[in-house]
This record gives sequence, C-alpha cells and structure tokens, in this order.
Amino acid sequence: MPNRLAHETSPYLLQHADNPVDWWPWSAEAFEEARKSGKPVLLSVGYSSCHWCHVMAHESFEDQETADYLNAHFVSVKVDREERPDVDAVYMEAVQAATGQGGWPMTVFLTPDAEPFYFGTYFPPAPRQGMPSFRQVLEGVRSAWTDRREEVADVAGKIVRDLAGREISYGGPEAPGEQELSAALLGLTREYDPQRGGFGGAPKFPPSMVIEFLLRHHARTGAEGALEMARDTCERMARGGIYDQLGGGFARYSVDRDWVVPHFEKMLYDNALLCRAYAHLWRATARGGAADELSELARRVALETADFMVRELRTAEGGFASALDADSDDGTGRHVEGAYYVWTPQQLRDVLGDDDAELAARYFGVTQEGTFEHGSSVLQLPQQDGLFDAEKITSVRQRLLDSRGERSAPGRDDKIVAAWNGLAVAALAETGAYFDRPDLVEAALGAADLLVRLHLGDHARLARTSKDGQVGANAGVLEDYADVAEGFLALASVTGEGVWLEFAGFLLDHVLARFVDEESGALYDTAADAEQLIRRPQDPTDNAAPAGWTAAAGALLSYAAQTGAEPHRIAAERALGVVKALGPRVPRFIAWGLAVAEANLDGPREVAIVGPALDDKATKALHRTALLATAPGAVVAVGTPESDEFPLLVERPLQQGEPAAYVCRNFTCDAPTTDPDRLRTTLTS
Repeated sequence: MPNRLAHETSPYLLQHADNPVDWWPWSAEAFEEARKSGKPVLLSVGYSSCHWCHVMAHESFEDQETADYLNAHFVSVKVDREERPDVDAVYMEAVQAATGQGGWPMTVFLTPDAEPFYFGTYFPPAPRQGMPSFRQVLEGVRSAWTDRREEVADVAGKIVRDLAGREISYGGPEAPGEQELSAALLGLTREYDPQRGGFGGAPKFPPSMVIEFLLRHHARTGAEGALEMARDTCERMARGGIYDQLGGGFARYSVDRDWVVPHFEKMLYDNALLCRAYAHLWRATARGGAADELSELARRVALETADFMVRELRTAEGGFASALDADSDDGTGRHVEGAYYVWTPQQLRDVLGDDDAELAARYFGVTQEGTFEHGSSVLQLPQQDGLFDAEKITSVRQRLLDSRGERSAPGRDDKIVAAWNGLAVAALAETGAYFDRPDLVEAALGAADLLVRLHLGDHARLARTSKDGQVGANAGVLEDYADVAEGFLALASVTGEGVWLEFAGFLLDHVLARFVDEESGALYDTAADAEQLIRRPQDPTDNAAPAGWTAAAGALLSYAAQTGAEPHRIAAERALGVVKALGPRVPRFIAWGLAVAEANLDGPREVAIVGPALDDKATKALHRTALLATAPGAVVAVGTPESDEFPLLVERPLQQGEPAAYVCRNFTCDAPTTDPDRLRTTLTS
C-alpha cells in the first residue's frame, strides 16, 4: 500500500512511495507527529539519479523488517535535495562539521524540534569496512533517545548553536580588483593538472565556472596561461569518457584523474553550463573565422551538448528535465551503472561486423581488458582522430548510436527545476545565436515561456519546481531567481525581445527586496519570508552550479548594464565583496564570482545595435559581431530607433540612415560605427 509520498510530485519521493517505510514528506505535520509520539525523526535526503540512494533504498527501505523497526521507533522524513536545497544545505553543513565529509544519501537523526544530533550518509545492511549496519545505527540512536534523552538534547542544542555562530567573511562591500583576480589565477595555476587538464585529483568534476573565469580573464588581460588552462581542460574532457562520444552531453564527474570512467548520471545543470563554456571557448579561439582543430572540437561539443539537452531532456511542456540516471537494465533484469553507455569488443562486432568493429575499437579505445567493469570500455576520442577516415567514423558512430537506442535507457527525472532551466535557456540561446541554429533559440524560448507561465503564473513569487505541468509547492531560492534572470537576460540580448529584460528585472527586484542583507550587502539562499529552519542558509561558494549569491551578483550587474539601474549595480558590487575575500584563497570554489568580477572590472561593456529592422542584413551583421565579442560580461541590446524596450537604445539614432553600433560603459558611449570589423576591434581592445 503506498505511503504518504504517493501524493508528491518529486520523482525521487515517488520512487519511495511503495516502500514499507511509513514515510512523511518534509512538513510541519511530520514534526508535530514526532512531538505527539515522542519519537526522534529520521531525515533521509537524496535525489532521483543518485546511485547510492538507490542502493540504500533497495537494501534497507524496501526491507520489511527494517521498515517495521523504523515505523515503530521513528518518524521517517524523506526529502528531495533538488526540491528543497535549503533543507539539504542546512543539514549537510551539520554533517560535514561533525564528520568532515558529506554526500548522498544523507542520513540525519533529529529531535522533534528539527535539531540534529547524529549524522551519516550511506549505511550498509550489514557491518562493512568499519561502517556499522543501518540496523545497528537505528538501535544505537533509539537507545540513546530512550535512555539518555537529556544528553541527546544537549548535543542537539550545541550543534544548533555552533551552526548559528558560523559567519562568512564578507570582505566588505568592495568588489575585487586587479590584484585579487591575479592572485586567484595564480592559485588556480597551483592546483592545475598540466598532464591531464582540470584541477585537483580524483574524482574530477567538470570545472565549468573556472573555465568561464579563465576565458574572461584572458579576454580582459591577454593572459595566455589562462586560455591554455581552459583550452587543455576542455579538450581533455571532450576526448574522455566523461563526454558521451555517441550521443553528446557530459556525465556528472570522472572517478579517475584522466577523465576516462565517469559516474554516468547526466545532469541538466552540468550540460547547460558546459554547453555555454564550450560555445564561449569557440568564440575565444575561432579568431577571424579561421578555426583550428581545438575550436572546431569546441564547436562540435557545444552543439552536440545542446542537441542532447533538447533531444533527451526536453519535456512535453517545453522545459528541461533534471537528470538521467546512472543505472539502467543491462539486459538481464539487473540495474547496473553505465550499462547503457559501455561496450565490449564483441558488442562492437555484433553491430558493425569484424572490420568496422576493429576500426571502432581503435578509434574509441575499446580494449579486450576493458577500461570499466567486466571487460567493458567507456568510449573515448583519440588525440589523433584526424588520422581516421571522417566519413567512415561518422557511419560507425551513427550505427552504434542507433544500436544503443535499442538498449534499456536510463530513467529520467522529469522534474523541472527553475534555476537549472534558467541555465539551459542562457546556453541554448547563445549557442543557437553563435552557430545559426534558430531551433535552439526556439527551445530556449519554450523553456523561458514555461518558467513565466507556470513557475511565475499569477503569483508574485517564483516556484522552485514543476512536473507534468503541475507546479510544486516549494518556493524558489536565490539560485532560482538569479539563474532564471540570467537566462532571460541572455534571451533578451539574442532575440531583441525586451519582455525578457522586463521579466529579469521583476525577478531581480525580488532579490533586492527579499534576499539581501541591507546592512552588509550579503545575500541569503532563502527569502526573508521563507520557512524558518534551524539556520538561514547562506553560501557564496560554487558547488555543481554557481552559488546563488554570485549568480545573483552577475545577473544584477548585467541588468544594471542594460538599464542603468544604479541600485542593482550597487547591490552587485557589494555582493562581490565576498569574492574579494575568498577569491585569492579558494578560487576553484568561487569561480563564478571571479567571472562576474572580471565583467565588473571591464565595465561591463554595453553594446547598443540600432537598425531599421531586426531582420535587416546589416543590422544582423552588427548584432552577430556584438554577440561574438569576448569582452567579459558584455551586454547587447538590439532594436529600432523607435524601440522603448531597451534603455540602452534610447537616443541612439541610425547613422546617415545606416544601422549603427554604440559601445558604452555606464551609458557613456564611444562614437558609433556602422562597420562590423571596427566594432569587433573596439570590443577586443
């Protein structure tokens, strides 16, 4: 019989709706039940595509004996971290403080007042490698709760006080300058892996935000070392197993330092960020249209990643699903990680025949021993791929892709997350504009329309999630407002439709009113009127996606450049104070803030394109030149002299009847030009 989760919209919660565990969703009613029954709360946090979440579910939460014990002695609460990032952040901070590490599934035991007193992540069904079994943990917690209740309360109270006493070093309201950005680059250089690309050791995560900072720093200063780190990292990832060599798109991370074996889940946020990063790398390296091998690879990866998102993640409502699972049926009824993606030599022969299978094995690095498990290999791209016949490789790739399509596909988390869709809107709009793919721009418009129509709807607030056209109950957090505004701003620059600038302003006004500490300029991850947790979450550092704090700073800065809105500019610069404090010390973990600081130091430049019509050939040439400019964070407005949708276009006339481009900083403009080449030169100097 289904439990209370059967009425939820989260795919992760629905995966547990038939568990024998009497789950509650996160709610006031769950904690009231704990108070009435005198039981502690088991909080279990995970997400739909989490491999170890599935493992613990199969081992423990689907086990009747374990469920009976839980139901008798605990109030069990299940949370989707993607729906409630605030709940996840607060208790993950406690887990990391107590244990020195974190991860999912996250397992936390709480008092009925939601105060944590015991922590962990995955627990096995039997003791293993020094880890207690889940049943042992449950029995130990129950014993402590029953026999040492006062001691438990003291521990919980101390943890809450310690969390409340943690403060972030804001660094004051002043944005970083040249000195801090140079120090950040030096710090990244020390952590860079020159043999393999990327930063640090295994596991290796795609450093999307770092790449954006490096490209912007190179554009502003000409520092070749910054460009080389970005180029080499992008090339290594694109040639590695972390990139899907058949279908496009990136896996979550590489378990090794060489980008060979991925953790196979595919997340929307990774692919949106990497699509944009590769498009920007192409923009930075394809100078004068003379694309070298690397820039051509960047172009291909950007487009294939965009096509992957549209083909495999777009939902019937026009938005983009959150993720694809790592696991799928391996053909024997077992769910195995990577089964959909890996190949053995025999599987190649079965699809291609002996001769083409030998070619494919050499090209994709498929060996008899295998690079993954059980003699299977993750497909990679050789350094010397130009030595292979391109037409033959295209045929081989398509035949393998067609055959893979007959395998059991990984499950899809169809939940629409506002923030991640905002990132996808920005990536698809820009990639479509750069490579003359209006279908990608249309896909961006479809997702943006869904966000306005459903996530905003008739409400004055942004909803965090939706699924199957039904909006979720959870309020948007800072990253939702910031990333959706970022997407709308990119869409406004690409399409010339000022309504997207208007929507971005609406969202950013909410940021100023509800997320900013007026005294310090710091930002909180939740609104002032959001549900009160044991701590109001606040984190300026990047995780898998840009921190809400610095994403908001970037959107505020771009909006101010588009409109001249001084309060938004001031708020952006005050928010960047934390980047001044943390950037030189931990540049990998505040890289989006560093990228925004590069834009701030450069202006950012404001480009107004005025023409008799948006489809006028000369106007389109100037508009494309402006969009392809590498000036950090440059904003673009395009329209007719009569347009009143973009403040940048006001009193910007045609020049002798010809379309004209105005390059400005703080609404103070250089002399206009009608020549795309001159505009390109102005924007690169």
